[in-house]
Amino acid sequence: MTLSQNDDASAKKVPYHFGEKLRTVREHKGYTLKVVAQKAGVSESLVSQIERNHVSPAIDTLLALADVLDINLEYLFEEYRKERPVRIIRHNERPSLTEDDIRYEELSRPHRGDSNSVEAYVLRLPVGSHTHHGSYGHTGNEIGLITKGVAKFIYENKEYILEEGDSVSFSAGAPHRVENAGSCELEAIWINTPAQRFINE
Repeated sequence: MTLSQNDDASAKKVPYHFGEKLRTVREHKGYTLKVVAQKAGVSESLVSQIERNHVSPAIDTLLALADVLDINLEYLFEEYRKERPVRIIRHNERPSLTEDDIRYEELSRPHRGDSNSVEAYVLRLPVGSHTHHGSYGHTGNEIGLITKGVAKFIYENKEYILEEGDSVSFSAGAPHRVENAGSCELEAIWINTPAQRFINE
């Protein structure tokens, strides 16, 4: 393997490339590598390697260099800001699924592997029906908001009546279920974390 190939292999291991910006600012200020290295308390060789993106600096080294060169950290990291996806589900295009006679209409779109995934859906229960998924408990937390009808919420061995506008939040680790205790379809907005039903690749 040639020297240039070695250099290429090293560069590929560097996740962030601050070198060009550091070198540009240093040269604009008229500082030599030696001056910057001395002020930052590091070796001249290390500064040179950082500028050529051959090594990724430790955070304390990067902060020291930024301080010496009077560089705003926002300037250094601006291109590394991740794009935050905005996911929209139109009201007439909601993915849905049914379990027995219960309908779940997706409101959020979680992704597999996201440890912070949040799942939200419209829950529709016919008269006399009840949920089954939480009968033995599961991981995570849940929040529910009754938007139509009357619900009986059973958590472990306690029962709670929830009417339109009422909400409930709880740890999903204990056995729980929702029953339609009214005379019309029960409608609620339900939120789970982590996602349980709607998970996209």
